Amino acid sequence: MTSRNYLLLTPGPLTTSRSVKEAMLFDSCTWDDDYNLGVVEKIRQQLTALATRAEGYTSVLLQGSGSYAVEAVLGSAIGADNKVLIVSNGAYGARMAEMADLMGIAHRVYDCGEVARPEVQTLEAILKEDTAISHIAMVHCETTTGILNPIAEVGVLARQYAKTYIVDAMSSFGGIPLDVAELNIDFLISSANKCIQGVPGFAFVIARTAKLEACAGHSRSLSLDLYAQWRCMEDNHGKWRFTSPTHTVLAFAQALAELAEEGGVAARYRRYLQNQQALVSGMRELGFRTLLDDVFHSPIITAFYSPDDAQYRFKEFYSRLKEQGFVIYPGKVSQSDCFRIGNIGEVYERDIISLLNAIKHAMYWKK
Repeated sequence: MTSRNYLLLTPGPLTTSRSVKEAMLFDSCTWDDDYNLGVVEKIRQQLTALATRAEGYTSVLLQGSGSYAVEAVLGSAIGADNKVLIVSNGAYGARMAEMADLMGIAHRVYDCGEVARPEVQTLEAILKEDTAISHIAMVHCETTTGILNPIAEVGVLARQYAKTYIVDAMSSFGGIPLDVAELNIDFLISSANKCIQGVPGFAFVIARTAKLEACAGHSRSLSLDLYAQWRCMEDNHGKWRFTSPTHTVLAFAQALAELAEEGGVAARYRRYLQNQQALVSGMRELGFRTLLDDVFHSPIITAFYSPDDAQYRFKEFYSRLKEQGFVIYPGKVSQSDCFRIGNIGEVYERDIISLLNAIKHAMYWKK
């Protein structure tokens, strides 16, 4: 173990502020009104307000990582007589398909490859051909590559063909401006330890209330029953059905306050975008190439090709950066040798400049 505080340049968990960490020094009781009414209910209201100003939406918190909430939505929103079209261009779209398999949910996968955006025309053709499809599910920012998927265009299709629309916005919500009502999203899923800049421990779903009400009795799981979790919070003023991750929730409340202090999602988006642009520019100056064309990049995480040098080893490169206080991410793309660098969290352009200097010193294969 080490007490050193590294800068995490990953898609989450990520570097948090000292004040977010300090919020966890307080112990809360899961039955206490100060916690449920004063913290949990306020968070639910804030999340819904961040997602849209439109009426008819609500939010529900769920213990576990983001994948738990994705599974809860798929298992609760899709009935026995329904079928979901899963759009996949990376590991997290593929994970949704795996969940559907294991839960016995009727589904069809549109896999457009890891380095391509889904074609809206192809999606429309599938919807016309397969009329059994009732739901569409896709990832907004696919952190396998950092690609940003066309959720607005797919939302138009979902509205046109009257499909329930599920968006995994794990790595984008709070960091990229969006409005769930304008995008026609019925279920948006994200996590505490992403762009809101909290710590791991729970995920959340922002849902169209009528669609959530229709989930009653659908769940394939007791603990991942999204409707039951929401109903408990609604009926008991913020109480969780099972043990609440109280310290994580307190940290998240502080993180939401800091998001507001920064200027909201628009200001955070500008910071992330500046980070990403500085990173790509500096990496290219050092001789690295991005996996994706710039037009596909999100401001969240960027994949870079590994150096074409026989001496290069990712583990050695990683260790040399870690010695200088920076932690990056290995690649996840199946067809290309890459590594990834994220720039979300308590990370600023000055940190990116420091990282680039550290990378220059870590390029042992150039020496």
